[in-house]
Amino acid sequence: MEWYLTVLRKYAVFEGRARRKEYWMFVLINIIVLLVLSLVDSAAGLATDDGGVGLLGGLYALAVLIPTIAVAARRLHDTGRSAWWLLIALIPIIGAIVLIVFYVIEGDSGDNAYGPDPKATAARGAA
Repeated sequence: MEWYLTVLRKYAVFEGRARRKEYWMFVLINIIVLLVLSLVDSAAGLATDDGGVGLLGGLYALAVLIPTIAVAARRLHDTGRSAWWLLIALIPIIGAIVLIVFYVIEGDSGDNAYGPDPKATAARGAA
């Protein structure tokens, strides 16, 4: 839960780097929250008839849109790529696959053009 709150505290911070763990924990908790809100929407009669996102799920998705883009940009920075790579998602299927590969690969060791290594920073803080 701390990883999720860390991303929310950095609501619109597009600079710096994000570790894989920070990105994927945020994604996991987002999926869980959206599933719970989907159930609540269905139970409260707020869901659409065609199975789309209900009112609560839609409001939540809108609220976390900027933090989601920001953490994705920071994750790309960790791999040494510009946040402009997010636009590749506009290419159907191929774009999503490319981004997933970028999100999964190991970040650059040591400092890069986008800031210090977040793993090294975390290790120093734990010691």
